[in-house]
Amino acid sequence: MTTKKLDLELLPASKGKNRRSDRYPVVVPVRVKWLESNGAGVIEFAEAKEVNMHGGLLEMKGRPAINSVVELTNLSSTRTASAQVISHRLSKKGDVLGIAIELLTPSESFWGVTFRLKVAIDDLLKLEKDMKDSRSGGMDPRVLREFRDAVDYVRKTAWALQELQERQAHQRDIATVRTLLTDERVRRATQLSKALASDLESHEVGEATPGTAELFRAIEILHQRLADLFKLPESR
Repeated sequence: MTTKKLDLELLPASKGKNRRSDRYPVVVPVRVKWLESNGAGVIEFAEAKEVNMHGGLLEMKGRPAINSVVELTNLSSTRTASAQVISHRLSKKGDVLGIAIELLTPSESFWGVTFRLKVAIDDLLKLEKDMKDSRSGGMDPRVLREFRDAVDYVRKTAWALQELQERQAHQRDIATVRTLLTDERVRRATQLSKALASDLESHEVGEATPGTAELFRAIEILHQRLADLFKLPESR
């Protein structure tokens, strides 16, 4: 892809045919490291904005050379990535407004959970439209039920986390929110256990199903912990 195409991809303009994936407005604090032409190392703190899995726009004062490679560190998650400088955004006075970069390895996780949430919201809205368009045709009822349960679980978790953050911000008690999260995990685990038991009974899950050995060991550990909790006799 040419420099011009990548620059267009990261410009805050309407969606165009050159864009490889949608941009999302976020604010991600990053540390940027690069080498100048004289070999001097430079470290600068910046903010990433308008990002996608292929790259983003860095708001920073420095001006690493176009086509040079920089090392990025997400200061929220400590994840690192290498990126190539594609273009400089300059004001009419020649001041640097931002640096357009392309990740050498596209990543859905480097920019953090906020970016992934924005992508997930967009995907869910598109999926909702497709589901409405298809109505009931061709959709497996069991998969629909699993999807509904998963969405419900995520919704409750998101609510609890939001409540947790608000209580922490106002220095209020958070014990009840943590209890809600634990209660929801127990409810979801019970739900999944019943579904897996049904799958085993109908032979849709068997010894050859990937992950069953790890599941068996995890269930054994969980059973022992629950047996200790309720003082149940060990099964033989």
